[in-house]
Amino acid sequence: MKIRDLMARIFLLAAILVAGTSSLHAQKERKAIRQGIKSYEKGDFNEAEVQFRTAGDMNRESFEAAFNTGTALYGQEKYEETVKQYEPVVDMAEDPETRSRVYHNMGNSLLEAGQYGPSIEAYKESLRLNPGDMDTKYNLAYAKQKLQEQQQQQQQQQQNQQEKDQQQQDQQQDQEQQQQDQQQPDQQDQQQPDQQDQQQQDQQEQQEQDQQQQAQPLQISREDAERMLNAIQQQENEVKEKVDKKKAAVAKVKTEKDW
Repeated sequence: MKIRDLMARIFLLAAILVAGTSSLHAQKERKAIRQGIKSYEKGDFNEAEVQFRTAGDMNRESFEAAFNTGTALYGQEKYEETVKQYEPVVDMAEDPETRSRVYHNMGNSLLEAGQYGPSIEAYKESLRLNPGDMDTKYNLAYAKQKLQEQQQQQQQQQQNQQEKDQQQQDQQQDQEQQQQDQQQPDQQDQQQPDQQDQQQQDQQEQQEQDQQQQAQPLQISREDAERMLNAIQQQENEVKEKVDKKKAAVAKVKTEKDW
């Protein structure tokens, strides 16, 4: 689908709108416009722009000169300049149909510039002034299609960028985890000799303490020693007393049997 271009048709229509005047100034203006038309038809849009601007300098209120300058810029694919040129031309148009065609051409320029949203608005303005213009309706539908494609492309680009960012983030996390995994064995290797040394030192200290305890004689006070001796003597006396009682009992039993 391509846009339907009304530039050349409107261009020729505007060129026919010649105000009747016999002044030399007006004749020079008309001559410049005619030369611009010839250059435009030959495809020399740059020379056509020069001629139309010359006519515009002669008559700042000339709709033909201003409008045709826009068509020459459009032919040079200077779409943003074309839109700026047409903005004041809208108010110079004398009837709704002509204004509708100006909006149509503005829509075309915006569409070619990839500004699909503004081009849609321009086409809508054109249809408000001339609802039956099929070319404008066609281009409006085309602009909406291009806008939808642009939005889908932008969404896809955003999605691709998000996926790319996520992949980079995952890769970074994997690298950090690998670095941590590599550092942990090294730390363990460094800590293990230290732990072994500490264990050996603890064992050595324990052995030294045991040896010291074995080497040192048990030291008790005089009072404790006397108490311990008294307790031992008491136990011996109790044991002796029990033994004597048993002997006496045995002797008595034997005497009774003999009797």
